[in-house]
Amino acid sequence: MSKKVIQFMDTSFRDGFQSVFGARVLTDDFMPAVKASVEAGITNMEAGGGARFQSLFFYCGESAFDMMDRFRKEVGPDIALQTLARGINVVALSQCPRDIIDLHAKMFKKHGITTIRNFDALNDVRNLEYSGQRIAHHGLNHQIVISMMELPPGCSGAHSPEFYMDRLKQILDAKIPFHSICFKDASGTCNPTKVFETLKAARKMVSDDTILWFHTHDTAGLGISQNMAAIEGGANGIDLAKSPVSGGTCQPDILSMMHAMKGTQYTLDLDYEKILVAMDAFEEAMKDYFFPPEAKMVSSRVTLSPMPGGALTANTMMMRDTGTLHLYADVIKEMSEVVARGGFGTSVTPVSQFYFQQAYLNVTQGRWKKINPSYGNMVLGYFGRTPVPPDAEIVKIASEQLGKPVFTDDPLDILEPGIPKATKILEENKLPVTDENIFIIASCEQKGLDYLLGNAIVNIRKISDAPKEEKKTGGKQAAAAPAAPAAIGPRSYTITVNNRPYNVSVSEAGAIHSTPVAAPVAPAPAAVEGTDVEAPTPGNILKILVELGATVTKDQPLVVMEAMKMESEVKAPCAGKIVAIHIAPGDTVQASDLLFTIG
Repeated sequence: MSKKVIQFMDTSFRDGFQSVFGARVLTDDFMPAVKASVEAGITNMEAGGGARFQSLFFYCGESAFDMMDRFRKEVGPDIALQTLARGINVVALSQCPRDIIDLHAKMFKKHGITTIRNFDALNDVRNLEYSGQRIAHHGLNHQIVISMMELPPGCSGAHSPEFYMDRLKQILDAKIPFHSICFKDASGTCNPTKVFETLKAARKMVSDDTILWFHTHDTAGLGISQNMAAIEGGANGIDLAKSPVSGGTCQPDILSMMHAMKGTQYTLDLDYEKILVAMDAFEEAMKDYFFPPEAKMVSSRVTLSPMPGGALTANTMMMRDTGTLHLYADVIKEMSEVVARGGFGTSVTPVSQFYFQQAYLNVTQGRWKKINPSYGNMVLGYFGRTPVPPDAEIVKIASEQLGKPVFTDDPLDILEPGIPKATKILEENKLPVTDENIFIIASCEQKGLDYLLGNAIVNIRKISDAPKEEKKTGGKQAAAAPAAPAAIGPRSYTITVNNRPYNVSVSEAGAIHSTPVAAPVAPAPAAVEGTDVEAPTPGNILKILVELGATVTKDQPLVVMEAMKMESEVKAPCAGKIVAIHIAPGDTVQASDLLFTIG
C-alpha cells in the first residue's frame, strides 16, 4: 500500500533562528546551509518575517530585504519561500495602518516570497481581513492562521476545538481569500487530543481540497505527538527543523519525524542520507554561535504558563542583557495569572511579550501595582477583541493607570496613514525615499532610521567574540584533558558572558547556580524637586526626545525604550519643565529607575 506523503516546511532559517538565537544570525553565515538544504530535496522553507525582519536591522546591521533577495537567488525560482506576518502588525510589534499593510505585501512579493503565513494573536478575524486581502492582491499565497495554546489550569471559555471552529467559521463567512489554513501553536502546549479533535473538525468544515497545516514548538516535549495527532486528524502539512536548532524551543526535528512515521501510513518522502548531509552543513554554519541552554531544554512548566519558543530565548537574552535572568522562573510562573486575567489572547508575538512584560512587573513591583502599557492597551481593546472579556478589575486598573477608556471599534480606523509620516522622516534625514526605506521606517521606527543612517549596532552572540578566558576549557585542549576526580568539593568562580560577569557555584552533587554580579552602585543623582518619571519596565534607552530645560505637556513622549523585543515611549505624567535627565542613550535601566524630573 502506498503511503500518504505529508508536506512540510523547513523552519530552520526563520523560526529556528528566532527560537534559539533570538533571531540574531548573519546572512553570510547560514547561506551555505540553505544551499545544502535544496540539494537534500527540501522544497519549502521559511525565509523571513516575524522577528527575522526587525532583528536584522536591530541587531545584525543588515537589511531584511537584502537577505530575502539572497535567499531567493540561492534557492532558485522553484523553491517555495514563506514568511510570517502578524495580521495588522505585519512584521512590526505595533499596529500598522492600511497603507503600510499594503506595502508589506507588495515588498515581500518583490523580494522573492511565495507565501505569507498571517496570524492574529487575539484571533480577532477583523485583524486578518484587510491584511489577507492585500496579500492575495499582490499575488502571494495567503496562509491564514488560527492561533492555539493551552489555557492555565482552572481557565475555560476559549482555546477549545469548539472555539477554534467558531473562528474558522468566521473566516469562511468573511470570505477572506486564502490558499491554505494553519493551526499555529506557538507555545507547543496544546494536548495532542485537542490537536486531533481540532484538525478533525476543521477537515469536516472545509472542502476536501483545502490545505490544512499544523505548526508547533517542542518546548514542552510534545511536538512529535502533536504533529502525529494533527496528521491523523487530517492535516496535509507540518513544520519541522534541522539540527542544531530543532527540538526544544523550535520545531520538532526532520529526522525524528521521519522515524516517528515508520510503520504508519504516512511519509515525508525524504532521503535520510541527504538530510544528514544538510544537517551537517547547518551545524558547521552555526558552530560559532552561542546556544542559550534554555533553547535546547524541554520545559514542562510551559504547559501551565504558555511561553512561545520563539519569544522565550529572545526574553532570556534580554534578561541577560539587563542582569535579571535570575528572575526568569518567577516570571514564567506569574504568566499563568497574567494570561488568566488578560482575556486569553494567544501567547504568541506580540501578545506573549505583553504577558511576559506584565508578569515581570508583577514579580518586581507587586501584582498589578504597575500595568505595562501594551498589556493595558490589550485589555482595553486597542489591539482588537480578546477571545473572552478580560477581568473587570484589571480593565479598571489599566484604564486608571493609562488614562484611557475601553475601546470597542476597529483598531485600523484610528491609525493615521504611515507612508506620509515615513516619507517626511526620510526627507528630513536626507535619505532616499524608496518603498523599501518607507517600510523600514514604518516597521522599525528609530532603529530602522539608525540602520539607514549607518548607525546600527551589531549585537550577535558568538563564541569567538567572548573573552579568551571563557574558552580555556573548550576545543581540543579540553578533549585531551584528564577526567576530573569523581569526588570533588563545592567550588565557586566568576565567568563573563557578553561582557557581563556572573557568579557561578557548583555543589558537590554537580548542581550549577549562577547569578549576575551586581553592578557597581552609581552615585545617587542630586536631589531635584519635581515629579519623577520612572522606567515602567527594564530595558535599554534608545532615544531621548527632550532636552534639559524644555517645557513639556502632559502625555508628551520623553524617551524611547526597548524592553523585551518591543519599543515603547515613556510619556510625561504632567506638564512642566525638564529639570533633570538621569539617563543617556544606550543606558540599561531597571523598572522604577529614575529617568527624568519635571519641575
